[in-house]
Amino acid sequence: MQELQVQIDFDRFPERYTCDGEDISPGITIQGLNEPYIAVIMDDPDNPGGRFTHWLIWNVKATDRIPEGIPPQNRIEHPIAAVQGMNDFRRVGYGGPCPSRGELHRYVIRVYGVKTELELPPGAARIDLEDVLKATATQYGETAAVCERKEVLATPGSL
Repeated sequence: MQELQVQIDFDRFPERYTCDGEDISPGITIQGLNEPYIAVIMDDPDNPGGRFTHWLIWNVKATDRIPEGIPPQNRIEHPIAAVQGMNDFRRVGYGGPCPSRGELHRYVIRVYGVKTELELPPGAARIDLEDVLKATATQYGETAAVCERKEVLATPGSL
């Protein structure tokens, strides 16, 4: 599989991309894409209950930048055209990092160059996307960032 260069603009998730902020998807820069479509899977491999999926998006037309703030809808046309799947929050679209307070987790963004549009219905599960990608992805790259939610300290008189 050919390598893609994948970048985001931070090493530590800014609050705006997390459950404590605006909970919007980050922008993703992609270099070296030779295929007409992109698929993205974002997950938390450090989740104590097992790998937790935060975002599934596919049929993104070839671009060197997926913009931030992709709407949480099954099919989107703006700012890009794409289809989104069901994350492990049981919602369609992006769900930002939200580790337990005081825990530091890694979040991996996996980007696939795909040779054809994927025949998957909106809201599809990760396992279905991964099965289709096995046959259609010819390029792959990933990047990661961490997130830690600060512990909330008790205020005097609140105990």
